[in-house]
Amino acid sequence: GNNAGESKTDSKATKPAKDFQPIDYPAPDGIMTFDLLTNLQRSGTYHDDDQPSHLRIKPELAHIPESTSLQVYAAPESRFCPAGVYEYVDEKLVINAQNCIHCKCCSIKMPDEYIDWSVPEGGGGPQYQVM
Repeated sequence: GNNAGESKTDSKATKPAKDFQPIDYPAPDGIMTFDLLTNLQRSGTYHDDDQPSHLRIKPELAHIPESTSLQVYAAPESRFCPAGVYEYVDEKLVINAQNCIHCKCCSIKMPDEYIDWSVPEGGGGPQYQVM
C-alpha cells in the first residue's frame, strides 16, 4: 500500500498479466449488459470522418503499446475501454477514435500514460440523450 503522503498513478498500479487468470465474461444479455454497437448507439457518439484523431500516442512513448502494454500487461486498453477504441491487429495497436465516448480512462490507466487525450475538433463525441 501507499504510505501517507505518497501518491501513485493509476497506470503505475497496474500489475503484469502473468500474475492473473483471464476472465471469461458472459455474452451481453440485452437486459443489463449490451453489445458494443448498442452501447455506442445509445451514447449518441459522433465524430466527423475527416476529423483529426483526438487520441494520439505521445511520440516519446511510441514503443509502449507493442513492447510493454501488449507484452507485459496483455493489452489492458483492449479490455477496459468501454467503447472498444483500442484493439491490436497482428500485434499492432489500432486506435478507433471515432468510437470514443470520452471517459478518459485511457489517459490515466494505460501503461506509462502513453495516450495524449485532447478535446475533439467541432465538439464531436457522445451526446447521452437516450441514456
